[in-house]
Amino acid sequence: MINRLLVANRGEIARRVFATCRALGVQTVAVHSDADADAPFVAEADYAVRLPGDTPAETYLRVELILDAARRCGADAVHPGYGFLAENAEFAAAVTDAGLTWVGPPAKVIATMGDKLAAKALLAEAGVPMLPSWTDTDAITDFPVLVKASAGGGGRGMRIVREADELAEAVASASREAAAAFGDGTVFIERYVERGRHVEVQIFGDTHGRVVALGDRECSIQRRHQKIVEEAPAVVPERVRTALHEAAVAAGRAVDYVGAGTVEFLLAPGGEFFFLEMNTRLQVEHPVTELCTGLDLVGWQLLVAQGEPLPASLPVSTGHAIEVRLCAEDAAAGWRPATGTLHRFAVPRVAAEFGGLAGPGLRLDSGVVAGSVVGVHYDSMLAKLTAWGRTRAEATRLLSTALARAELHGVTTNRDLLVRVLRSPAFAAVEIDTGFLDRHPEVFAPLLPADQLPLVALAAALAAATGRRAEAKVLAGLPSGWRNVPAVPQVTRFGGPNGEIEVRYRLDRTGGLAEWSTDPAATSPTAADRTASADRAAAEPTATGPAGIGPVAGRSVVALVEAAPGRVVLDVDGVRCAYRVHRVGSAVFVDGPDGAASLVELPRLPPPTAAVAAGSLLAPLPGAVTRVHVEVGQRVAAGDPLLTLEAMKLEHPVLAPTDGVVAELPVPAGGQVRTGAVLAVIDN
Repeated sequence: MINRLLVANRGEIARRVFATCRALGVQTVAVHSDADADAPFVAEADYAVRLPGDTPAETYLRVELILDAARRCGADAVHPGYGFLAENAEFAAAVTDAGLTWVGPPAKVIATMGDKLAAKALLAEAGVPMLPSWTDTDAITDFPVLVKASAGGGGRGMRIVREADELAEAVASASREAAAAFGDGTVFIERYVERGRHVEVQIFGDTHGRVVALGDRECSIQRRHQKIVEEAPAVVPERVRTALHEAAVAAGRAVDYVGAGTVEFLLAPGGEFFFLEMNTRLQVEHPVTELCTGLDLVGWQLLVAQGEPLPASLPVSTGHAIEVRLCAEDAAAGWRPATGTLHRFAVPRVAAEFGGLAGPGLRLDSGVVAGSVVGVHYDSMLAKLTAWGRTRAEATRLLSTALARAELHGVTTNRDLLVRVLRSPAFAAVEIDTGFLDRHPEVFAPLLPADQLPLVALAAALAAATGRRAEAKVLAGLPSGWRNVPAVPQVTRFGGPNGEIEVRYRLDRTGGLAEWSTDPAATSPTAADRTASADRAAAEPTATGPAGIGPVAGRSVVALVEAAPGRVVLDVDGVRCAYRVHRVGSAVFVDGPDGAASLVELPRLPPPTAAVAAGSLLAPLPGAVTRVHVEVGQRVAAGDPLLTLEAMKLEHPVLAPTDGVVAELPVPAGGQVRTGAVLAVIDN
């Protein structure tokens, strides 16, 4: 019987395991790095132990520290979560050697499946279909191929190679990334299947020799070989589903599998499938299986770890569930990781957190809350949002609507891309495969159309004005900027997603919008420039409608219906549009019916800033320079790699923006940089 469980992990999966433990009356122990000291999972545990270390990214890999924490807290079992040490056979053996219950498959099974080359050979003998693979690059004559890490998973250490001259660098880069993520840089190479689909089967085994399949999942929509949209069940013919389940169970039986595991397959366009790998742990996407089966897979893990047999009868999968991974990253900027403080994190109509649903609805599994700080040390995933519906279309609608309406303030996320994927005709038609994002560049566009940005900026300006009037000590009831004799409009400047935007507006004596206009091309004018601009605005005629109606902006006639510091309602061509406005310092977050935007109100008199040399390449985020590919004085062409920046366990190449000569390289390999630091200077 497990009484006190230590979770050797962090974030969302730690909170997920704790939720089941609370339901079963099991006490919980969290371990944490200094960077995670204030994280939600630490606060929710019954006991928490700090893991000392100078490098937060490696703290959770220290086996001796985790075992010491278990001893100090009296834990009698360890759950590895996923990632970090979840598939580390030495860790599993150390836990059992210490007399603790290991919630997972035996160390021997982890070791066998962790060596993907050995696993392929073993399972091929069990009749599981395989792709050809190589370890000798000289033996490869046909392309494309896929370089893969032998240890670990999650898309790290994977590279598609289409030309022979790209192979050596791809192998080297994949090996470095795998070593950083898993401590093992071994890679191998497989034939790459174009337009293949990633499907997987959830298996479970007990200590009494039984292995069962609990359903399948579709995980084809991926970025950088990491899943971002998963669903259950996979949309495949029943004959294919049956064959997938049989192959997965055969794989589990071949290694005497115990606990939760996932057997992953590549499904070719013709229906043929091939083994990819077996993950000897609970998968990130397990909620879709839980919602379709009604099971608590973490609860099953604990029962099996205690030696109990699997139930004699298995549940029937019903309905359809879809999960998206909400990540702190800029999808349109090459998946660049994002950092910062989550000033607001609110998803509407969530019916359950970390658990089941009573009917159609939403489940949230989150590692963060409002106020959480997102750093560079760990994976970029913030949360998973999952919808269950009676049909795939119903689940898609529930999920896309809630995601679009979520208030995610302070950190750039991939939310807009996820919504566009879910709303795309190709997704609805199940025209999906692992190359989906490459063939659908339209999903990278922001939800908010560019022509709606002036209305968003106007809402932000009116909310700010209302807030200032509410705080005024005298004449607080007068509209902002009101004069008996109309003079010049008020001017508010914002930094926005497409540069600066200037809003000019004037309110009448009732607080209605008398006139307004925007200049999205405004560029940091001087005080004299702004005065001249205001004079011109006052002198020039303004196109207006009836009293209280704003000017015609394009084809839109706009009236102010309601304004408060947190909410502005505009009538646009007779249609009311509500904008939710949240201000944190100079940052303004606006959520409207068509999408969201993050703005920064600019000061009227900008302070002087340090000049940056022409041709400077600035660090887009904090990280470490792992490699420098050029030397000072070297001539480079646009697109040439200059250096490699590592953040959130992934490599990000820094490329030359133009032809020129490398003038400066101020950061050596191994150097740490902050956002905005100069990485290189290129002279034209």
